[in-house]
Amino acid sequence: MDGQKKILIIDDEEDIQKLLKIRLEQENFVIVLANDGEKGIKVAELETPDLIILDIMMPKVDGYSCLKEIRKIQKIKDTPVLMLSGKEEEKVRDLFAFQKISGYMEKPFELDTLVDKVKEILKV
Repeated sequence: MDGQKKILIIDDEEDIQKLLKIRLEQENFVIVLANDGEKGIKVAELETPDLIILDIMMPKVDGYSCLKEIRKIQKIKDTPVLMLSGKEEEKVRDLFAFQKISGYMEKPFELDTLVDKVKEILKV
């Protein structure tokens, strides 16, 4: 993988997945996808990404529950997480306070702003 950073995108919106995948691959990131929190937890453990982009509102397992499970898995418990949501929620601010997430972006977002945030989190 020659030093490329791997990003896992967990989002149930296929359009957002495709858009982020194309744009982040242009920046030389390796992208892995999961379309719900349940799959996201499994993929995160299997792939050990350098960053997880996690949507909050999803069927089956929401972003909060997904994050909680990821933080229990030893090899990925400290993986940076950038959360996405259609609206800012108080819970998200609480997660910042406990340093369980590295960033938050409200949907809709500017693609270049998200890419900049990803680079900032990954220090690339």
